[in-house]
Amino acid sequence: MQPKFHLAQVNIGKAKAPMDQPVMKGFADQLDSINALAERSPGFVWRLKTEAGDATDIQLFEDPLLLVNMSVWESLEDLQKYVYTGDHLQVLKDRKQWFDKFERPVLALWWIPAGYTPTGQEARERLEQLWREGPSPAVFSFAKPFPMPTSDVTEVVSLSV
Repeated sequence: MQPKFHLAQVNIGKAKAPMDQPVMKGFADQLDSINALAERSPGFVWRLKTEAGDATDIQLFEDPLLLVNMSVWESLEDLQKYVYTGDHLQVLKDRKQWFDKFERPVLALWWIPAGYTPTGQEARERLEQLWREGPSPAVFSFAKPFPMPTSDVTEVVSLSV
């Protein structure tokens, strides 16, 4: 049976420099393989990307150094397994080489109806909601997750900001 809901995620990073600068080379060199790994991972549904194959040119915030990653997964567990194991875990550990510390949460998670594709604007609004209000069933984090809804799809859509 197909799940009624999927998990959307957005995460941001404040790059130390534009992507074409030497300090970002280690990150840029791994981007294609890490994105391909995500797409091959169990539970992967969709990710935000341009025709170039990544999202580094997509600007959701005024600061052009604020890079965005956005994807949809079948479950929280599938996303956690991808993030915290294998090659992606090493990229996560090396993050300080390429990204400055950010004073607010950099990751927001929320449940969406299966088959729905969230927009960049929605992702920004969810992240900003997390900053303002903290975790809730409408938007949360790995540290304080909320379970997949058991209600019908219309209730989850009404949670959308």
